[in-house]
Amino acid sequence: MTTPAILLFGNANVDLVLGEIDGWPAVGTEIMVDRSETRPGGSAGNMALALSGIGVPHLFIGSTGDDANGAWLRSQFDPRFCKWIIDGGETTVTVGIVHRGGDRVFFTTPGHLQAARIADLLKALPAAPHDRAVATIAGGFLMPDIAAGTARLLWELSALGWRTAIDPGWPPSSWDDKTRTMMAQWLGLADYALLNAEEVKGFTGIEAHEPAAAAVAGMLKQSQALVLKMGPEGARAYRGGETFAVQAPEVRVIDTVGAGDTFNAAFLAALVEGADLRAALSSGVETAARAISTFPRRYDAG
Repeated sequence: MTTPAILLFGNANVDLVLGEIDGWPAVGTEIMVDRSETRPGGSAGNMALALSGIGVPHLFIGSTGDDANGAWLRSQFDPRFCKWIIDGGETTVTVGIVHRGGDRVFFTTPGHLQAARIADLLKALPAAPHDRAVATIAGGFLMPDIAAGTARLLWELSALGWRTAIDPGWPPSSWDDKTRTMMAQWLGLADYALLNAEEVKGFTGIEAHEPAAAAVAGMLKQSQALVLKMGPEGARAYRGGETFAVQAPEVRVIDTVGAGDTFNAAFLAALVEGADLRAALSSGVETAARAISTFPRRYDAG
């Protein structure tokens, strides 16, 4: 099979999404919620699902445990676009609690993500099919060995002709010297940094997202881009001293779990098709807005 122009590495796990709640209940009490949904998740997993939803070929190289949850998780993805590494042990599970208005919090078990190995990914690297092809590493902070080897993975991908993107997520240990050092190293290597407003604030230690984003953008070379995801405010891209901004459409939010990952998928798919930064931002925010306002979730406009 010809290598698709979008390559994904990173985390897939089982998501149990519950909601909505107005606030945390007191310890020892029980509350009722209106709905629950068990679905495949994880940053890279959500990107793969969104790409399948909008009909874009891709190759997702991911892992699961060898338990029943792992078998179920693998079955939820299009087998044409996946290459699975099955590790011994339990599959990671995330519980997402949706607060009214769309905010959410996640509780995640270690599971198979702790066992994921960078060596398995390095053995599976294909050459890029053309010069617009993009390889993305997502959710790396949840996978210790992947995080430790991400710089090498980015270098190897670039050597094989891929443009590269990172969306490492929020580090479980929060932002400390180690995670900031790793992020700075990745920013020096990736063509696209796909971050949200909280992540740029956490990384820089700056309390407002606009100066935080400016500080991150100032770390990049002229050819690199910071893409800032801002939820209902839309998205911005910073590259070569220029800023591009796109507003998100107003929608009735059902839940925002995976919104940023869906944005990533549509944004990168547009770039691969030759769109400029502004057009790619528009594709990302429109697709994400559709996903968070439909149940069952829908990605395309049909």
